[in-house]
Amino acid sequence: MSEGREPAPEAVWLVAANVVRWRRYGDLGQELRPGTKAYRGGTKVYVIDTYAGMGHQQLTAVGRGRHTRRFITIDTATRHLHTFRAQLVHSPAVVTRSVGTGLPPGSRERTEELAALLERIAREERHAHHAAPHPVPCRCHECLTAAESAEAAESAEEGAGGGDRVSPA
Repeated sequence: MSEGREPAPEAVWLVAANVVRWRRYGDLGQELRPGTKAYRGGTKVYVIDTYAGMGHQQLTAVGRGRHTRRFITIDTATRHLHTFRAQLVHSPAVVTRSVGTGLPPGSRERTEELAALLERIAREERHAHHAAPHPVPCRCHECLTAAESAEAAESAEEGAGGGDRVSPA
C-alpha cells in the first residue's frame, strides 16, 4: 500500500431509496415535474440523516446529482422518495459522507425498521400534501404504482380464467 492512501472505510448499513419519477408541483399539485431539482427521477439515494423533530418529513440524502452525476448531499422531502430499503453500502464516497451525521451506524434490523417507518411517512405525505384531486392524466408516483397494480391483477385474472374456453371439435 502506498503512503499517501487511506484504507477504505468499512461498509455500513444505510437506508436506500429511489427518487419518484414524477412529482406533483404548483397550485393544488396540478403540474407534474420529473424527479427533483437536484436528482433525476429513479435515482438511487442513501439516507444519512433524518429530522425526527419534524416527523421525519425531511431527510438528508446522498446520491448522484442531476447535472454533474457526482455524489451530492441534499436535504429533501421524504415524500419525494419511495421504495425505502436497508442496504449494506460499500461506496467510499457515501460511507465517508455518512460518518459524523445524526444517524449512528446501525445494524441491519435497525436500518430495516427505519426504512419501514420512512416508507409509511412518505406514502402518507404524498397523499396528504396536495388537498386537490390529481390532474388527468396523472403520472405521479401514487397513480403510476396504482395503475401497475391494476394491470397485474387483470393479467392474473385472465390467466386464471383460461379453463373456461371451449375447444374446437
